[in-house]
Amino acid sequence: MTRTDNELTALLIAADQELARQFEAALSQARVFQVLASLKAYPTAQILDIRLRQLKPDVVFLDLQTDLAIAAGLIPSLCTRRPQVHVIGIHRENHPEAVVRSLRLGATEFLHSPFDPAMQRDAAVRVRRMGKPEAEEVLAEPGKVVVFSSAKPGCGSSTLAVQIAYSIRRLTSARVLLVDLDLAGGTLGDSFRIESGYSTLDALRDSEQTDPASWASLMTHREGIDVLPPPAAPSAESVEPARLHDVFEHARALYDWTIVDAPVIFQRVSLLALSESDKAFLVTTPELPSLHLARRAVGMLSDLGFGKERFQVILNRTSRRDGIGGSDVEKILGCPVKGSVPNDYDALRRAGPAPEGELGRALQDLASQISGAAPVQKRRSTGAAVFIPAVSEG
Repeated sequence: MTRTDNELTALLIAADQELARQFEAALSQARVFQVLASLKAYPTAQILDIRLRQLKPDVVFLDLQTDLAIAAGLIPSLCTRRPQVHVIGIHRENHPEAVVRSLRLGATEFLHSPFDPAMQRDAAVRVRRMGKPEAEEVLAEPGKVVVFSSAKPGCGSSTLAVQIAYSIRRLTSARVLLVDLDLAGGTLGDSFRIESGYSTLDALRDSEQTDPASWASLMTHREGIDVLPPPAAPSAESVEPARLHDVFEHARALYDWTIVDAPVIFQRVSLLALSESDKAFLVTTPELPSLHLARRAVGMLSDLGFGKERFQVILNRTSRRDGIGGSDVEKILGCPVKGSVPNDYDALRRAGPAPEGELGRALQDLASQISGAAPVQKRRSTGAAVFIPAVSEG
């Protein structure tokens, strides 16, 4: 649907389908709200969080008719989100208990049948007047966040994240940040021999207060890119969605590209990162256990509402001896394969500014597709090799 300039975007949550039908018909008359998506049942916290991060609506229309208790339980978490989202309760009638309870919990407005167009316009005016306190003046085009995750540990997503970060830096001379989001088992700290003591966990804990100066103090600079490593000691601390959002927003303001090395896709933090990303890649290898888990991952992401345009598959460590190609993998997974990366561990171990040969070309092509920069011809190195770790665990 095409949105007009005066329309506020919305997510509709309505278990009462007749109420939803009547409400959407009324919206088309006033044309001040546009429903981007509808949920036909009250969602779990995880489903709701994912849909909000995908759609970024201005408001959430919430069915207070079907089950007021369940609906009321959703309102506080919706109203405390960052960036802010306004909650508008909807009901078949002007129900006093529903009105008072929803507004006390933080809802912005209440609309009831027959959802008069004038009532809708007044609600839209009040929502616009309240504005979004979190909104900041945009001084420049924000940077991009690219997430690498895997279907199975050991598929090489960490290796690809590291190499793509360096490749984008070489291709574009852009500001690049590499983030290890695996708080329990990340390896970038050891791989880059980082001993600063600061980590992704510190950035998450201080996300609300972080300014450019304090942010810079958390970073470790390695051969042209900044690195935010995992904590030195494994942490089981849960990642709050709002704090992860803040960290990524800081990164977008300070870097052209933020490359995120996330744990396996079945972990909650990886799903949160995927929701926040501009591009996301699911890495698998040609081995059957990896392909089996990748197929499960694709199905899970589809069930969670991630369309296949939200992530792409990379086939890593391919070999002509595998007997399986990209088209075969596409049939197995039921989704397109973005590209394949050949298996050449020796080239990674010898890597200076970039791996040579077929592996180097594949990585440069992938970085070119991600960044939109044209591949460049390699020049013979005239100096000492630059240390770029060959991470093998992720």
